Amino acid sequence: MIVYRTKQDLASHLEALRNQGKSVGFVPTMGALHEGHASLITKARSENDALVVSIFVNPTQFDEPSDLENYPRKMESDLRLLQSMKTDIAFTPSVIEMYPEEDTRTFDLGGLDRVMEGKYRTGHFNGVVQIVSKLFETVRPDRAYFGRKDFQQLVIIQKLVQLMDMDITIVSCPIVREPDGLAMSSRNELLTGEERKTAPLIYITLKIAREKRSTLSPAELKTWVTAQFENQPLMDLEYFEIVNDSDLSPVQSWTGNVGKVGCIAVRLGKVRLIDNMNFD
Repeated sequence: MIVYRTKQDLASHLEALRNQGKSVGFVPTMGALHEGHASLITKARSENDALVVSIFVNPTQFDEPSDLENYPRKMESDLRLLQSMKTDIAFTPSVIEMYPEEDTRTFDLGGLDRVMEGKYRTGHFNGVVQIVSKLFETVRPDRAYFGRKDFQQLVIIQKLVQLMDMDITIVSCPIVREPDGLAMSSRNELLTGEERKTAPLIYITLKIAREKRSTLSPAELKTWVTAQFENQPLMDLEYFEIVNDSDLSPVQSWTGNVGKVGCIAVRLGKVRLIDNMNFD
């Protein structure tokens, strides 16, 4: 495995591979790798000649300075994991490498960035598309792999590829869960013992809500989910929305052929967790 720190070195290597007719798969991460990331890497490894994984904690997508400061960083163990998974190239740039000057670009995401996460994390998605666009321009992958846990981000990245007019296939990968159902996340390790015991309620609530579709309308289901968190002293429900899986518009009824996804965000102490589930 080769580790690159600069865009120029990485781009030169990948250009040589492309000239040999090799396909490039790309998994962008912020490090603190877990089994969810590993599932993306495994899939990317199996579908491409060359595999690039980036590790970069992107400062422009954090709306709270404390969240950026506390985000787990485990570069040494992350690189060992990537080596063991037969990653060809790890890209670990510095902040100054990716942002030599302030990035003032804004992106018209058609309102996808103004709902759910966008309501609670001002500027988050503009920061996400800033860094992903920079990475895509450098790596120019054939395929890029994103976890479905960040469902809204996945839809926004698909929109970004359209805006950039780049020939990149965005591959959606299933959520990987702990044995008790909690969606794997680098932030899970920031939970206290008590918070970690309570956290599976997010998954359990989604699962029961999906089963209640036969008796409750989408609006009634939102009310039911809200009620499940009212007596949870450690948990603060930020939102539960049932949305169209292509444009994130609210689902008003269960009829119609559009895909439906239940999306949720919950605060547990200082940690914010998100999850989602198909409600088709």
